[in-house]
Amino acid sequence: MSNKRIIIYSLAFLIVLIFGISRITYTQDHLRLGLHPYLPATELINRFTPLAEYLSKALGQPVDIHIAKDYKDHIDGVGTDKVDIAFLGPASYVRVVSLYGKKPILARLEIKGKSTFQGIFIVKKESTLRTLKDLKGKRFAFGDPESTMGHHVPRYTLLKAGVRVEDFSGHVFLNNHNNIAMGVLVGDYDAGAVKEDVFYEYEKRGLKELARTQEIPEHLFVASNKLPAKKVRALKKALYHLKDTIRGKVILSILRDSTTGISPAADRDYDNLRIILQQLEKEGVTP
Repeated sequence: MSNKRIIIYSLAFLIVLIFGISRITYTQDHLRLGLHPYLPATELINRFTPLAEYLSKALGQPVDIHIAKDYKDHIDGVGTDKVDIAFLGPASYVRVVSLYGKKPILARLEIKGKSTFQGIFIVKKESTLRTLKDLKGKRFAFGDPESTMGHHVPRYTLLKAGVRVEDFSGHVFLNNHNNIAMGVLVGDYDAGAVKEDVFYEYEKRGLKELARTQEIPEHLFVASNKLPAKKVRALKKALYHLKDTIRGKVILSILRDSTTGISPAADRDYDNLRIILQQLEKEGVTP
């Protein structure tokens, strides 16, 4: 963990303490905030604990963090309302809607004022690879099969470039984006695909960008269909107003260094991703 992030965490917990989270009086049972394991569990807990505490105070009800064992487990848990609030990758959200029907959308992330993001194909700095076509005959690392930027969108980008997994000398699916970056850095794989923020975190350690995917709508928060409408409205209000206070800005920065806000979202925002997933299905690419 970088010194910058440690400082941010320390500041966040100091602000939380000043604002008196420990003095909240709760009136109802706990709510579950469900997360997919896109990062190691300890890092997810560090990133989302200040947000969970903030939502606890806003709702007057404790919010606990629940990390799914894998993306499929998360999708099923959200779809069957086993969590009350969920943070989802875009492809996972589309899968939830396809399998279980729509869920109340609370909001989506804004990173540096943008509510879309890209995936980055990574190689070591000294790599002689220059284009996606150069990946033929190489070893490639994907993330979880259900990951938006660890698998779905990079896989689509590769197909558009005329590269199929059969063209690799080998490929693997790893648990999270950090594992992909580390695997490429140590030379286990010639290339991989990760989210932008993970690339920037590991770039200074010896990675470089080979190519980028197209822009996709950002990660989002949804609510269980069992959550009362009044509670859904309170969650939306709390999330939208995070960027309006110093404490809220710190909480946002812990979620991701360059998070500038959480904004409204609609199901139709993810239609371009639906098209990508449909195209992958036609090519026989399924989770």
